[in-house]
Amino acid sequence: MHALKLAKTGELSRRIRELYTLISPCTLCPRECGIDRLSGEKGFCGVSRLKVASYGPHFGEESCLVGNGGSGTIFFSGCNLNCIFCQNYTISHGCEGITVRVNELARIMMELQHRGCENINLVTPTHVVPFLVDALDTAIAQGLRLPVVYNCGGYESPNVLELLDGIVDIYLPDVKFASNDAAQSLAQAADYFQVACRAIRMMDSQVGELTLNVDGIASEGVLVRHLVLPNGFSGSDVWARILPTLLTGDGMVNLMDQYRPSFKAVSIPALNRRISSVEFGTARDAFVAHGLSPVD
Repeated sequence: MHALKLAKTGELSRRIRELYTLISPCTLCPRECGIDRLSGEKGFCGVSRLKVASYGPHFGEESCLVGNGGSGTIFFSGCNLNCIFCQNYTISHGCEGITVRVNELARIMMELQHRGCENINLVTPTHVVPFLVDALDTAIAQGLRLPVVYNCGGYESPNVLELLDGIVDIYLPDVKFASNDAAQSLAQAADYFQVACRAIRMMDSQVGELTLNVDGIASEGVLVRHLVLPNGFSGSDVWARILPTLLTGDGMVNLMDQYRPSFKAVSIPALNRRISSVEFGTARDAFVAHGLSPVD
């Protein structure tokens, strides 16, 4: 666990103080809403404070994250993207969940460790980073030793990523769109591709190639996810070409075929269907042809 060293030197406490300055006015993500979240204002992400939708051992993640005990996932309410096909839209858009304090989140982390989970998997963490790192500091003092997984949508601020250097063990970005038009129409993030490319390069510079321990469980590194969308909306061919330039070593990618029409996508003909085997096979062939290593 990388954050242990920072906690022992007091650097983690300094990072926490600096992160809290970024939520009032809020500049935590590239949208930089500028609202005062400490006073209860809500920006694009839909939440002011920390809300947890659910948590527990998750056995549906990549095998290198699951192991025997499962990935210790904590799903946070709200999101800094507005994907109209989101399968968890009641959490990301509806912000369903329970408001929790930092010490309560630390307790959840410790519970997941006691239940035998392989890691602490922070799902949709971008807009609540200060609270998460604060909770990590508390949990480390209580004996937390699990690797920290930053499970995000790839739409990250470089300033925040710099402050996460040495805290996050495994970055798990889900890269979505290569076209600015698609990103704007499907997630209200016209600059998504440029932002995500910069973010992945920074993530790789911090933790490098995905490293597995003797049991085949990920201990550090970058693992990229890419959800293939119907009719080429995900720009898989572009990502196949660009990812090898952003990642060192064997670029580990989970190419996902589980898209199904959800939320607002059911009313859009071009998105209102599952992807075909041909679409997924074409995307997979492109990734392999460019030297990327698909994982399950």
